[in-house]
Parts: sequence; structure tokens; C-alpha cells
Amino acid sequence: METNILKQLSDYARVRVQEAEKTLPLDAVREQAWELAQNTPEEEKFRFEKSLSGPGIHFICECKKASPSKGLIAPEFPYLEIARDYEAAGASAISCLTEPKWFLGKNEYLKEIAKTVSIPVLRKDFTVDPYMIYEAKALGASAVLLICAILDAETIHRWIGICDTLGLSVLVEAHDEGEVQMAADAGARIIGVNNRNLKDFTVDIHNAGRLRHFAPAGTIFVAESGIKTRADVEALEADGVNAVLVGEQLMRASDRQAELFKLRGAS
Repeated sequence: METNILKQLSDYARVRVQEAEKTLPLDAVREQAWELAQNTPEEEKFRFEKSLSGPGIHFICECKKASPSKGLIAPEFPYLEIARDYEAAGASAISCLTEPKWFLGKNEYLKEIAKTVSIPVLRKDFTVDPYMIYEAKALGASAVLLICAILDAETIHRWIGICDTLGLSVLVEAHDEGEVQMAADAGARIIGVNNRNLKDFTVDIHNAGRLRHFAPAGTIFVAESGIKTRADVEALEADGVNAVLVGEQLMRASDRQAELFKLRGAS
């Protein structure tokens, strides 16, 4: 696996934005997003962060067909059935990949999932342009991902402002102490720490727990990647983590509902 995969993903995202604008210009997608925002009841705004608040540890469960590190994960991908399984087994939110080249995601997956389940959906993609924020709102997402490794603090701060006007939550992803501080400085209310190093794809399940105390009090703190067992979840909860994002472990399970119940410690 190339060590510069993150750069390739973000470069390709810029190409995707240029292509999307040929079909639907920025002004048009922005207008769609604003109209939806104006018609969104107050209680429906920022649903993603509301769903991760409260006692206990919350689960963001991922619909993911493939990944750069593992290749094809789900040859058969009944994404609506997967989303319904997650909701039925107690997921607080769903993460849906829309990156088409390395993750084999589609915007249509997100759009249909958001219409099918009642829990909020995160658009998991490599956001490199405000176009993708407006597009996420138009597709029905409740939240977007901003990654510290491909953006600067000023850009993240500005884009959180755009999301605030749309009622969208923002998961700001970090990997080390400096990036957690950067996310905090940018005004992130939800900080996710990726246990997978996107430069070399090594996984350290304890990364999020170590970095938890660098996030400001009141921040919703999410651990991402590498979570496989109930013991992993319990360790992260003991470290003060508020939510976990789980993908591959659930996607490979023969019974997704049973696997999520097991991870949640539910009968």
C-alpha cells in the first residue's frame, strides 16, 4: 500500500468535485442545501452530535464495501439491509462511505440509507471543498467528516461555520496530539481519533485513549478503527471515549445484529 494514499484520496476528491460541478454547479447544490436547511425543524438539526451525547458509549456503525488497506470487504453489499441491522441492534448513528475509487462508495448509498433509517448518517468521505458539504446536506447526511491531515485549522474552522448554518454536525478526525489540538483550536465539538495511521495503515487500538485528555472538556470524543472486541470497547470507555466508529468487524460478521449486541455488551 502506498504511503501517500491520503494524498491520492484527497487529490481524487478534488477531481470528483470538478466533475460533479459540470452536472450540478456550486450555486445549484448550495441552493438545494439551504432550502433543506430552512425546512429542517430545530429538533432535527445537529442530530448526529445529539445522538452521541448522554451516558454510556455510543456506536457509529459503518457501511463500507471496500478499503485501501483491506481491498474488497463485502462482495455482496445489501447496504439498506446492513443499515437496518445496525439500527435494530442499537447503533446511535451510521457512517456511510461515498468515496468511489478506493472504498467503492456511492452518493446513492447515503441518500437511500438516510431515507430508510431514523438514526443520523455521517457522510464518510475526504472533504476537500465546500461543494462536498452542501452536497452532503442535499443527500440527507446529518454530519460530515473533516480530516486534520488534509486541511488546515483555519479551513476547518470556516467549514464548521458553513455546517453550523446548515444544521450539520462535523466529526473532525485527528491522529496525534498536534492534530487533536488543531481540531480543538478550529472549534470542533466532535473529535475523532483514528487508531489507524493513514500513512502506513498500522493500527494502535490505544491511540484514542492516550489522546483523550488532550481534547477540551465537553468535546464528544470518538475512537475510530481497529475495534474488534467488547474488551476493546470497555477499555476505550474507561479512557473517557464517548463513541466508537466500527466498520470492518461488523461488515465481516455473519450476523451483524448479533455482533453489534456483543460489542455493546447487550443481551
